Amino acid sequence: MFIELTDLLRCPADHLESYLVLLPDVMEDRSVKSGELGCPVCSCTYKVVNGVFEAGGAPLPPASAPSALSAEAITVLAGLSGPGGYMALVGRVASLWKEVAQLNPGVVLVGINPGSEVDHAPQFSVIRGGSIPIKSNALRAIVLGKPYAEDPNWLSEAARVVLPGLRIVGEGSDPPPSLIDLSASSPGVWLGVKRR
Repeated sequence: MFIELTDLLRCPADHLESYLVLLPDVMEDRSVKSGELGCPVCSCTYKVVNGVFEAGGAPLPPASAPSALSAEAITVLAGLSGPGGYMALVGRVASLWKEVAQLNPGVVLVGINPGSEVDHAPQFSVIRGGSIPIKSNALRAIVLGKPYAEDPNWLSEAARVVLPGLRIVGEGSDPPPSLIDLSASSPGVWLGVKRR
């Protein structure tokens, strides 16, 4: 886990948003290989194991097929113009992180519940859990692969974590208008922003 990501993390427990305190056990350069994250509000603790932040809760069952999105499509749809900040890739779409990173230099990528074959690397952090343990209004873009883009809880979480006016990309049927203002849609892929 990229150590600077700690500034964006929040406790995933059901209470007012709170930061997490990192107690690293093993570091390698700027990556936390093992350690613990603790919440000062509820005293919950979470592990970093083999560089992966284990945030608790059950992820959705993985999609049976690889993502239909390409790294080029993700880059165009996310609409990032320049370096800086963070983008999250949720589900099997996170397997494309290397190609996405090459097309978006200077943007730090976070993979949430990627396939088991996806591991952390410098400038790519992996989180596994039942929600998005990132502070509100923190990401420049988020891409939801199947089945996350069709789950109301994950759609709500995506809308919460992305900066106002910036993009949410989904792979699946169009999201409810109560959560996402749709900007564009084609069969199986949509683009929107959080509802104001």
